[in-house]
Amino acid sequence: MNKDPLLGYISTYVKLTAEEETLLLSKVIYRSYLKDQYIVQQGDVCKSINFITSGCTKTFYMNAKGQEHIVSFSIEDWWTSDLGSFINKTPADFNIQCVENTKLIQFTNENMEELYEKIPKLERLFRKIVERAFISSQKRIIRNFSLSAKERYQIFKETYPKIEQRVPQYMIASYLGITKEFLSKIKSQLLHH
Repeated sequence: MNKDPLLGYISTYVKLTAEEETLLLSKVIYRSYLKDQYIVQQGDVCKSINFITSGCTKTFYMNAKGQEHIVSFSIEDWWTSDLGSFINKTPADFNIQCVENTKLIQFTNENMEELYEKIPKLERLFRKIVERAFISSQKRIIRNFSLSAKERYQIFKETYPKIEQRVPQYMIASYLGITKEFLSKIKSQLLHH
């Protein structure tokens, strides 16, 4: 039997008994989305946290002028959610949209609470996930203040080599906070070094 990708991922953090695994899987929702479909839309309440089993998503903020500001990408074995909206049950600040056809495993708020009660070690798992997300977002803020676009691009390439090959250039430019023309210029500079 093919081990569930979610269970494989969780086992790197916490050890679950067979009984706990069965309970966990009974509380999740398996969903498939097509490329360009939204998992969450700005202004709606985000009702789930999502573990990606295949595909790629982007999380972005749309400003009043209709410009997209991409804050993150997620691929297999990563999580995606508007956590503020999910936790506080308030309208989402971000959109989460599929860059590719995407399959994911969803946890609703009620199911999470029930799982925490019945399998306390899952709370530790999610604490670690949220800590990692927080740290990476802090680092990204510092990079945006202190590094040049070229340096930010190089870090992006090194940190997320798989993503760079899978998402269009204009999305990477948006993530870096630059125009796609400027990104092309940086790439050609790096090639000729």
